Amino acid sequence: MTTRVSRFAPTCLASLIALLALGSAHADEVQVAVAANFTAPIQAIAADFKKDTGHTLVAAYGATGQFYTQIKNGAPFEVFLSADDSTPQKLESEGDIVKGSRFTYAIGTLALWSAKEGYVDAKGQVLANNHYQHLSIANPKTAPYGLAATQVLAGLGLTDKVKAKIVEGQNITQAYQFVSTGNAEIGFVALSQIYKDGKVTSGSAWIVPADLHDPIKQDAVILNKGKDNPAAQALVDYLKGPKAAALIKSYGYQR
Repeated sequence: MTTRVSRFAPTCLASLIALLALGSAHADEVQVAVAANFTAPIQAIAADFKKDTGHTLVAAYGATGQFYTQIKNGAPFEVFLSADDSTPQKLESEGDIVKGSRFTYAIGTLALWSAKEGYVDAKGQVLANNHYQHLSIANPKTAPYGLAATQVLAGLGLTDKVKAKIVEGQNITQAYQFVSTGNAEIGFVALSQIYKDGKVTSGSAWIVPADLHDPIKQDAVILNKGKDNPAAQALVDYLKGPKAAALIKSYGYQR
């Protein structure tokens, strides 16, 4: 008995190593450029994605316009989750994405938020009352949520009234940070930054009606660098699935 075990042990070990290697070959990393407003949802999705597929999502967060420049300059991103639909469309027209990969993964919601309880009323009248010193928004040239904020101000006839009070964040994360640290009393943020499971998680907020700005359609694409990476396609498929959809909705997005 001892002789037989010792004779077959190397064979079993070799088979085990081969199986492990095969599993490893199918578990890949995918490099993802993620619009800053989608930070919290993608972090939650990444954990489920790894558990369900074995693939690892490696994310970088920033402003959509900045990511466009980085992608055009050869950044190693394989999937791009944009904060708008126009930037992915532009990349598609310029031949920088895998044909047919573009789709809308979320429709964003804008909110006016203060870290102070009771400071922002449910109808956003605090904007017109003008008792605040600083209003934070994201850079409208590079961040779609910042552009949406300027559209809201214009539609309400407040552009000139609040112009001197605006503090501009490089992206929506920085716009949020200005408010959360008290450097601005109020600011336009992505609802997903302050919302979970049907309620605002801190401070006070006005959820901006969608008809006050252009729709914030957020498109995803597989970039050319991800064409041969199975994890890139797996992530796109996963984002289209019911599990990711439910999680995305829990952060205040529409689909």
